[in-house]
Amino acid sequence: MRVALVTCDAARDHDEDLPLLAAALAARGATAELPSWDDPAVAWESFGAVVLRSPWNYMDRHEAFLAWVRATAAVAPLWNPPDLVAWALDKRYLGDLAARGVPTVPTVFAAPGEDPVIPDGEVVVKPSVGAGSMDALRCADAAAARAHVAHLHASGRTAMVQPYLDGVDASGETGLVHIAGRLTHAFRKGPMLAGPKDVVGGIYLEEDISAREPTPAERALAAAALAAVPGPVPLYARVDVVPGPGGDPVVLELELVEPSLFVALSPAAADAFAESVTDRIADTRRSATTGGAPSSR
Repeated sequence: MRVALVTCDAARDHDEDLPLLAAALAARGATAELPSWDDPAVAWESFGAVVLRSPWNYMDRHEAFLAWVRATAAVAPLWNPPDLVAWALDKRYLGDLAARGVPTVPTVFAAPGEDPVIPDGEVVVKPSVGAGSMDALRCADAAAARAHVAHLHASGRTAMVQPYLDGVDASGETGLVHIAGRLTHAFRKGPMLAGPKDVVGGIYLEEDISAREPTPAERALAAAALAAVPGPVPLYARVDVVPGPGGDPVVLELELVEPSLFVALSPAAADAFAESVTDRIADTRRSATTGGAPSSR
């Protein structure tokens, strides 16, 4: 079984999950390779599975990346699947989650040419398609927020505006990692917009990561968020939550495309990942032989 753990040239040496996931796959008899999604020489149809891991240079080539996702899924099993990737790439999905009753950070979206309503107090302005906290700005007032919205609009991007929830200054974010629908571990991420940070590899801001035991409320919120996701159970998912205005957790982001999983914090998570990948490959092969639908495990 050949498995592509998809990355990009800029991220390959910075994605600390890759060697651990490759080793776990090898222990289950699979050979992991680390191709870049935008390498035209890769024969994607030769893989038993193509798994998105760190294609972190897609932000400026959103449509090209989605076209590659669809084309690759037509010739090889790709996880997470194209429809889910397209939905999760744009953070306007937060509106879908809120409409389904999932507590989220209140968010206003403004496409180029639209003038957003800026809430009072500190806010965060960032592009609706983005990763690694790049181009996210903490703004002290409406004037600074409108200036950053204009900057994003000038490059053709949709802006999103959220109140800055100061509970994150003390607590940070909690990321809850799920493999095949099961919570494997959680971590704390320090406040990303609390001060200047280095840009790692030109693709993401440096992060302060440590293990964390999620609270029952955080676990329940993550489960509710994943239950609201359209389609089958994702192979992998990360739900990032922060304290809301009243202290209860709210969803900040739902990471279903290329999240760091921080499996070094939980070796069992790498094993669960490898098991799920090889099981899905086997299911896909069985369904191709019998004509049935593969399972979503």
